Amino acid sequence: MRLNNIIDRIKLPFRKEKELFSSLYEILGFYPHNIEYYKMALMHKSIRKRNDKGKPLNNERLEFLGDAILDAAVGYIVYRHYEGKREGFLTNTRSKLVSRETLGKLATEMRLSNLLISAGHSTSHNSYVEGNAFEALVGAIYLDRGYEACLWFFENQVLGKFIDIDKVAFKEVNFKSKLLEWSQKNRVRLEYKLTKQKKDENGSPVFTYMVQIEGVSGESGSGYSKKEAQQKASKDTLQRLKREPQFVDAVFAAKTARTQMEEEPAMAVPDPEKEQQNFIIEQQEPVEEVAVKPAKKSTKAPTIDLSEKEFDLSDISHKEKSREDIIAEAEAAAFADD
Repeated sequence: MRLNNIIDRIKLPFRKEKELFSSLYEILGFYPHNIEYYKMALMHKSIRKRNDKGKPLNNERLEFLGDAILDAAVGYIVYRHYEGKREGFLTNTRSKLVSRETLGKLATEMRLSNLLISAGHSTSHNSYVEGNAFEALVGAIYLDRGYEACLWFFENQVLGKFIDIDKVAFKEVNFKSKLLEWSQKNRVRLEYKLTKQKKDENGSPVFTYMVQIEGVSGESGSGYSKKEAQQKASKDTLQRLKREPQFVDAVFAAKTARTQMEEEPAMAVPDPEKEQQNFIIEQQEPVEEVAVKPAKKSTKAPTIDLSEKEFDLSDISHKEKSREDIIAEAEAAAFADD
């Protein structure tokens, strides 16, 4: 009985490794040469595992390598697929193919997320973590079989099976760019405010951004990168602009108020002749005393007009006051203080 238990414990690692080989074959289309690269690609940093030298064992370094290889491979595929297309179109298409959201969905559809190890157990995470794992997998392929194998993997195991490259290329997903284009066309101020930043249960950063148009609050969006959060906020704000006329009215009312205030003169234009000669002391004529009746003190609180008339700066004048007006105001103020 004890001998059978020992044999079972010896067989267990081999059985698990055989299952991993089989699962990776379904994803990759070929068997790994060095399984250790792929094991590392599936280790999330949350497991906090270290080697004999105390260095962390996780997929972050492979993710870095895979990101660079993926950019090169997908860039070449897009370049070859769309002859004659300009650089902007090619860059935009590649960006959509290798975006965190796309790679996260690929990892889920290909069942790569089922193999990902986090905090000591296999689990399904989010697009951020799964997208990183996909990049790490590409890094493992590069170390195991080279660049050509990475190119073959993406062309044969991803494109056609899970992604239609033409649908991706001609589908507009850059909502931030669209919102920016709309704001520039309508000459309204647009900004993105970081309203919240935290870490999830796996230690991954989570950002929340809010769109503000002319100071009017739009929609908020959260994501595992600033770009992802701003994209989500932009998408929801665009939908709100289409569906809520009141929101559009509020934005343009705020714009009108701002432009009116900017156009109002802040002060009288200085006289350049006077500014040049301000070091000369002018001789003043004797000022006749003017009798001014003391102002009666009022016990009644000043009232504020809150009628429907909008607040503006029309009651603020930049007209210069006469000498008599200045003296009268000074004496009235002196009597009022008594």
